[in-house]
Amino acid sequence: MKHAILGAGAIGGLVGTALASLGEDVTMLVRPEKLASYPRNLSLERPSGPGSLTAPAKAVATLTQPADVMWIATKTYQLRTALESVQAGPGSVVPLLNGVDHIAALRARFGEEHVVPATIAVEAERIAPGRFIQRSPFVRLNIASSGEPVLGAIVARLGDLGFTCQFIPNEQTLLWSKLCFLAPFALATSASGMNVGQILADGGWEQKLSSAIAEACAVANASGAEIDAAQIRAVFDSMPPGMRSSMQKDLAAGRELELDAIGDPIVRGGERYGIDVSTTANLMAAIRSKTLPRGP
Repeated sequence: MKHAILGAGAIGGLVGTALASLGEDVTMLVRPEKLASYPRNLSLERPSGPGSLTAPAKAVATLTQPADVMWIATKTYQLRTALESVQAGPGSVVPLLNGVDHIAALRARFGEEHVVPATIAVEAERIAPGRFIQRSPFVRLNIASSGEPVLGAIVARLGDLGFTCQFIPNEQTLLWSKLCFLAPFALATSASGMNVGQILADGGWEQKLSSAIAEACAVANASGAEIDAAQIRAVFDSMPPGMRSSMQKDLAAGRELELDAIGDPIVRGGERYGIDVSTTANLMAAIRSKTLPRGP
């Protein structure tokens, strides 16, 4: 199949390199000023599995030919601008963005039946144009069951590369399962400056993490998802202790944060359903205070 990758950062690069290594036809959408120097081969360093991957891929600044699948891996705040480079409607759109609000926006643009919600859990970085590194030992890719007829075969082959892939019937469960993990992870690590192991070893921060998990899961279930808070907590207990969130890294580097996309659905849900989400709100406020301009 023909795949287009919108968002040539860490996640888009990881997915694009993996697909290209399987012999799929991959086109990376990159900024016009980056196009001339973008490498013809993608590379992905991996900590486990089949090892590092290198594969050829095309690069364009504008998608003018329809793709069978377009994978979207931009930051949430980049989505609107990035979509301006898409001039040909893809057969299926698979967004890997954080949060839940982007699904409605994409369906308004491409049509209900063309958008297949998906989530990915992995720690990865772009170390240079076309060069990526996977730092976590896992890649967990979950896709709505509506995408199985088109994506079933390629997802099975991604499993051969060590991806853990599932098709999920309930879209709310799919989206909120990621957010119920990501929001507590991103907010606690960013507010504290600690990695997962340090948070779990600190009584006060461990309690804040547990409370944030409970709040997110309560809102998720009120929204129609089926999430078990104990299972989310078990993921944290099994994580490599040195793991840090992307938001934490962005905060340290002074980059724009996805704070609204990650935290706001929980805060809005708390208001809508009468659920106490004070821990989430307090963590968001602490992070915002770190992004304010500092005086002399």
